[in-house]
Amino acid sequence: MAASNRRHFLKKSAAGVAALSAVGYARASGANERIAVGMIGPGGMGTAHLSTLLSQPDVVISHVCDVDRHRLAAAVKNATRHGREPVGVGDLRRVLDQREVDAVFIATPDHWHAPATILALDAGKHVYVEKPCSHNIREGRLMIEAARRARKVCQVGTQSRSTEMNMTAIRMIHEGVIGDVLCVRVWNSQLRRNIGRAKPSEPPATLDYDTWVGPAPMVPYRANMIPGAWRWFYHFGTGDIGNDGVHDLDVAVWGMQITTHPSTITALGGKYFFDDDQEFPDTQTVIFEWPSVGKNNQKKQLIFEQRIWTPYKMEGYENGCAFYGTRGLFLVGHAEGWRLYGPRNKELKTTSGGANLVAHHRNFFASIRGTAQPTADIEIGHLSATLAHLGNIATRVRRVLHFDPKTEEILNDKEAGPMVRRQYRDHWATPRGV
Repeated sequence: MAASNRRHFLKKSAAGVAALSAVGYARASGANERIAVGMIGPGGMGTAHLSTLLSQPDVVISHVCDVDRHRLAAAVKNATRHGREPVGVGDLRRVLDQREVDAVFIATPDHWHAPATILALDAGKHVYVEKPCSHNIREGRLMIEAARRARKVCQVGTQSRSTEMNMTAIRMIHEGVIGDVLCVRVWNSQLRRNIGRAKPSEPPATLDYDTWVGPAPMVPYRANMIPGAWRWFYHFGTGDIGNDGVHDLDVAVWGMQITTHPSTITALGGKYFFDDDQEFPDTQTVIFEWPSVGKNNQKKQLIFEQRIWTPYKMEGYENGCAFYGTRGLFLVGHAEGWRLYGPRNKELKTTSGGANLVAHHRNFFASIRGTAQPTADIEIGHLSATLAHLGNIATRVRRVLHFDPKTEEILNDKEAGPMVRRQYRDHWATPRGV
């Protein structure tokens, strides 16, 4: 990633990044030393991480952790290489207690992202945490504080930040190829499945459901919630704006060179299509506004559109961003490519490609070794995740929100204000300060 691009997004945390660069990363500082990794949550995306990590000769998977015995056994088998079998455990604390573990990958459900990350950082581990980095706005701030306190690398799994195709597009936008970018439209357009309706029931004997719920409020198990569909329930997920949408929201703020939260947010949406147990909207339009961005103190606007019942692409891409400039249009498709248009819709350049997960891993490990800075540092991840959280809050209350970017509080709204946090049960993983 070009240094000029990084500088825009890390200047507000320069002290923290400088601290990261100054840390002597014991055990992983030598170019020939292998980094020992613990995988926490080796399910859907966790399986992809395991496969990618196994291809990297300077990495060894020492532990895998899952609360379902069947999934854990499968992960141990998948992560066994050259006769070396990782240790399989059902409690992440048993991974964090191991001195040999240098870093952990956290690919759990959303509600565990922040608690597990903070525990890992406090245990002296470097962290790669999947998107969205947090379940709510307050958690994101606590994650930043934990990373700076521990002086460890905390990378968020928005791999577009390490993908050359995307870095080239953003560099061109920053260089002014389409003039001043005043507005970006982000869309999440795809066909999801109906999860049906299910009554509370006993969890499978193989699943440690109490640990799966963790610090979230205890609710009865439902067969249509685990695995995967937890992301559509308020207690555990962040909806599709936090699942897929956050990737393109991240690209949008990256391209607009935004380093702070929006001040005004409004939204409409709900369940227009699915008749099932999903709690988050399947249709959603959110508008964010920044009153002053950059040296010219320009107003900027971001529009997010979601329709997860549409079996077609928009602007040629299922998910993506449209950067509207004063001299052109730049379309960036999530993991598909991009197209550049000049005045009067003249197509100037196009490219195709996919997201580079390996490059994102390599940036993480280089950052641990002190030879790079994380392209998706936790402060960057918090900026993008907060957009998803604010969009969900505004959709639920159906009115304009006024947000203080410095205090990270919603102003003068008794209903929406408390939603920057969440309720926790009495649990060993509940973060301090929530």
